[in-house]
Order: sequence, then C-alpha cells, then structure tokens
Amino acid sequence: MSADTISDRIQKLRREMKKRKISVYLIPTSDFHESEYVSDYFKVRQYMTGFTGSAGTAVITQTKAGLWTDGRYFIQAQKQLAGTEIVLYRMGMEGVPTAAEFIRENLEQNTYLGFDGRVLNASLGHTFLVIAREKQAQLYWKEDLAGMIWKDRPQFPVNPAFLLDEVYTGRSIDDKISAVRRKMEEAGATVHVLSSLCDIAWLLNIRGGDISHVPVVMSYLILTRERCCFYVNLDALSREIVGYFIAHKVDIRSYADIYEDLKLLEAGERVLLESGKINLSLKMSIPEDVEIIDRSNPEELMKAVKNPVEIKNIRKAHVKDGVAFTKFCYWLKQNIGKQEITELSAAEYLKERRMEQEHFVNISFDTISAYGANAAMMHYAPGNESNAVLKPEGFLLVDSGGHYLEGSTDITRNIVLGPLSKEEKQMYTAVVRANLNLANARFLYGCSGLNLDILARGPLWQQGMDYRCGTGHGNGYLLNVHEGPNGFRWRTVPERRDDCILEEGMVTTDEPGVYVEGKYGIRIENELLCRKWIKNEYGQFMEFENLTYAPIDLEGILPEEMTGTEQNYLNQYHKKVYEALSPYLNESEKNWLKEATREI
Repeated sequence: MSADTISDRIQKLRREMKKRKISVYLIPTSDFHESEYVSDYFKVRQYMTGFTGSAGTAVITQTKAGLWTDGRYFIQAQKQLAGTEIVLYRMGMEGVPTAAEFIRENLEQNTYLGFDGRVLNASLGHTFLVIAREKQAQLYWKEDLAGMIWKDRPQFPVNPAFLLDEVYTGRSIDDKISAVRRKMEEAGATVHVLSSLCDIAWLLNIRGGDISHVPVVMSYLILTRERCCFYVNLDALSREIVGYFIAHKVDIRSYADIYEDLKLLEAGERVLLESGKINLSLKMSIPEDVEIIDRSNPEELMKAVKNPVEIKNIRKAHVKDGVAFTKFCYWLKQNIGKQEITELSAAEYLKERRMEQEHFVNISFDTISAYGANAAMMHYAPGNESNAVLKPEGFLLVDSGGHYLEGSTDITRNIVLGPLSKEEKQMYTAVVRANLNLANARFLYGCSGLNLDILARGPLWQQGMDYRCGTGHGNGYLLNVHEGPNGFRWRTVPERRDDCILEEGMVTTDEPGVYVEGKYGIRIENELLCRKWIKNEYGQFMEFENLTYAPIDLEGILPEEMTGTEQNYLNQYHKKVYEALSPYLNESEKNWLKEATREI
C-alpha cells in the first residue's frame, strides 16, 4: 500500500473528525467481540495504516498519527509504515508512551475523543472516559468514522455453522450450561452476558467460519436462570442446528437484537460480564439501575481445562499433525537445491500434507514460512510482496498448525537447509535447550507461567539474549490457537492475566526463540499438557506431557553446549517421536526419521 494512499485516507478521516470536534480518534484492532483475529470486514486499522499485523492500535489527531504494537511486530511495522507520517510506538520499550498517555497528552479541552464503541472493550472505554473528563472533553462512540470512508469495505461475515459432536467435546450443551449457571449462582448473578466468540462456541458445541482459521460464529449470548438466548445471523444456521437448539431450550434471536434486549433489563438484576471482553456499546445498553458483576467469564477457565475425552482426541490430532509435518520435512530435505522451492510453495506443500489427514478442518492460522532474515519478523507471512526462494544454506522457520475434529495444533521448527554459521548454531542450540528445560519441568501445584518462564529464558539470558514476547500461550480445542488464561511469560503486562494457576488438563505452548534483525530468526515450539505427577508431604507435584511429535533438526545442534541432562531430554523426546510417527510413514520417510531422531 502506497504512502500516498495512506495519507489520503488519514486526511479524509481528519475531515470527518473536524466536523464533529473530535481532536483524537482511536482505531483498535478488534471486532464487536474483542477477538484476537478479525475478519476482513473489521480490518479498519489495517485499511487506515497499511500495517497488516494482528495486533496494534492507531491514534490519529489533526497533526499526528501513531501506531502502537508489541515486540512480535516491531520489524514488520517499521517496514510497512516507512514513507508514511505514521510514527511507530514500540510497546513496552523504555521511554515509549502508551496509547493512553499519548491520548491524554494530545486530547484538546472541550473536544471529543472518538472511536467506534462496538470495537472497543468496556474496560478501555472507562479508562478513556476518565481521561476525557480530565480534559473537560467527552467520548464520541456511536459512529464508525473510519468505516464511513472505507467505500469498498468487505461484506460482514456470515458463513455456515456446524455442530461438534460429544465424541469430540466430551460434554453436552446441557451439562455446560448447567455448570455456568452454578458459577452465576456462586457470583450472585441473575444474568450472564457473553460476547467472546470462542466462549460461546465452546458453551454451545458449535463452530463456524466467520473468522479466517478461527472456527467461530459471529454471535452474542444472554444466559439467565431460566433462559439461554443465542444472538446470531440466522443465515448461518441450518435446519439441523435450529432443531438442535430448540431441543436444548436455546432461544435463537437476531444478531443485533441484543442491544435492545439489554435495555429491557429491570432494576434488581445482577449481570455477570467481563468488561475487558464486552464492547462499550453493549455495556452502555445496560440500564444504570442494573448491578454489574465484573469478573472473568467462567467459560474461559472451563474450556482451558480440557476434559478426558478432549485430551484423548488432542493426542490423536498431534500424531496426525506430526505425520504431516514430518512428511514435509523429509520432502524439503530431499529436494532443497534440486528444484525451486519458495516460502509460499513450501507452506502449500505442508498444507497439502495436513489435508490428507482424516478429519482435517483447516489450517489453524496462516503459515509462517520464513527464510533467512525474514524469520527475524516473528509473525512474518510470505505473500506477493515477499516470497523468498529457498537456498541450500541457512534456516527455514516454519510456524504452522492444523484444525482437526480432534483438536488444534501449533508447532514451530527451524529446518536446516545447508551450512550454518557458528553463531546460528550456538543460538539454535540455546533455543533447543530452552524448550527442553521448560518441557521437562516438575513443580508444585499453585505455580503459574510466571514461576516457570525462567526455565526457558535462562539459556538465553545467560548469553545476554531475549525475545520480546511470551514463551507460550494456551491452545483451544478447534478454536483459537491463542487461548487464555494460561501462558508462560516472565513479567505481567496490562493486557494479560498472568496469575492463572496451571491446572491439570491445560494445554500451553513452549516456544522460546531468538530474533536478530537482518540475519535470522529461531523458534522451537511444542505444546505441553499439564498433568499431576506425585503427591507427598510437600504437596501435589505437577509435570508436562509433550503433545507435539516432530523431529528437532540435529544438524543445527552443538552437543558440547548442552548438559548431559539436556542431551538425555532430547534423546528421550526423539525416541517418542519415532515411536509415534513411524507406523504412518513409508519406508523412505521412516528411514529418514530414524536418522533424524538418532541419539546424540
């Protein structure tokens, strides 16, 4: 996207702002449901700035334009904003103001702070209300100004939904609704308002296709002691699904009706909601004489703790995915330097191997296939502007995953295509050590990811290196691969809850890395299932089961830089990889895997 195009769009927005006495306009990356990833209809921030990353906030004044994003996207954003007036603000870096601080500094007295109230969560809305009052200003939230100038905007997403059978979910819709109602009763709530799409999909055992690679249905839900109202675009539901909901006493309402229905709540009702996951317009629809109980959605923790049926299925999904990924590695190793392979064609070959697996639904996110220096951009995606040809040298970083009826996967490997420098091998070995040390942790129940993150960062911190992101995140069951509340990181950040205890049944990724701009990027990612170990006088000890099966490329390893314990960790992991995958490979692939998982 050209700088002139971006400038023209910003100027059009400024004219609309001026008509309404708006001195600051905020454009977050969100939809009406606070989703991490959004459909094309909601990519307003991308339209206005040209930055394509999945996380970021734009703030526009009459004389300034800024974009805030996190460490995953610093390099990408710097490139995509080049030549425009938009200033990149690197979130979390020393001396960099937050978006809220910038707004406080630039909001003029007796004017308006503008944004679309449907794409800003109620918690942030309250923060900006406080700032506005400090400046004798007001909030302007009932219009989508940026959307008004987007003349060729894509259609609002409405795609067919499908039901997920109990052989995959392990729990019925009635069981889940009853469990949530018990949580409502414990909280003293009479009404529960739910906007998070993954929470709704989990609760109703329904999946859809309204967000690319996130199988959810655009919808809202209101649950009371007697009623369950599902607000959805009716065109997304088949007769079978309608009949299913009727049988389970779920009332189906039109998608936008929730705003008017909330206005009908009576005094004395107590509404359970999470203000960080409900948009401001919804919150403002609730009458002032209705009490709000603002706490985490109970569904979040319920769906994070996988039940025995889900766990059994997830193990199957990872074997399937490991077979697909190993076939891809074998093909790449055999053909590099013999035929032209690009980042995109490599990603397409991997997708085809996943599609061969039974019960494949979709890839779980756009594959990150990044060669050489491109891998230094954590969320790089090859496309028309960049599609490197792979050479028989250096690394190819591949971060990818699949959705299956048995669950979702997320795996990253660096594949050695040819000679590496000593530095690349040292950093690769450090990342492998980091991954293995966390995967083999044993710890007392009560720990959170904050307690364990040092096990992964330790080998890197010892060398004065780090990575500007968390070490791991929760993973959904045929939902978003980035799922809360569990995760691994070394410090608390405002947008994350980091006090979540690691419970038996939680699945969390383990993905340390090293990213050196202009040179290389390295990441090794497996998924870990938290489970109980031994219990004694000190309490209940916990451990992880490694769910991911794929070889870790030994050609990049410096064994002398690993301890004997770490070498044993790697050898034991590779033994399990061979045992799990070899029955599903042909003879050539099996022989290659045997060598690729040899002991060191």
